[in-house]
Amino acid sequence: MVNAVHETGVLMSTKSEQRKAVLREKLVHSAKARIERDGMAALRARDLAKDAGCAVGAIYNAFEDLNDIVMAVNGLTFQALGETVRGSFDGTEPPVDRLILMSHAYLGFAVDHTNLWRALFDLDMSEDGRVPAWYRAALGDLFANISRPLSELFPEMAEQELSLMTRAMFSSVHGIVLLGLQNRISGVPPEQIEQMIAAVLRRIGNE
Repeated sequence: MVNAVHETGVLMSTKSEQRKAVLREKLVHSAKARIERDGMAALRARDLAKDAGCAVGAIYNAFEDLNDIVMAVNGLTFQALGETVRGSFDGTEPPVDRLILMSHAYLGFAVDHTNLWRALFDLDMSEDGRVPAWYRAALGDLFANISRPLSELFPEMAEQELSLMTRAMFSSVHGIVLLGLQNRISGVPPEQIEQMIAAVLRRIGNE
């Protein structure tokens, strides 16, 4: 009898976890679609609940808060961004050309998925100074793609200096993309952003 009760409890717990997993997937899918369409600032719990067919309170049984949901969406976005950047080169190109190809792929992703891309950097992760391990890993993968051609360009550069230069280059490209997408600030038409990126990177490579 005790075993039967235990098995029933485990089964109920398993079903509960399955329902929770299904709800989490629905909420993330809905949030991703809404962020891509309307931007992160427009995300509302009641809209997600309506999309998922659940009560608003049920959201907070599946996720801690809306930021937690956006974080899950960002995980999918980072995965897609990484695949886009990695797919832009085959590794046989000269290092500067490889950097340009990756940067143009980064720009293309930002143009095609602007609101999702912005959410990667607009989400407040300052609370308690915690940054999720997957976020650090995703950035690490992105930086590794940049670091490899830089190490070919500057083989004598110390590891710490190379790490700083990698982050500086990412920040430079990211800044050009960000200001380029905010055309009213930079005054640069979108079609010229690629030329700006290439000019900066070729200058770094002394070409």
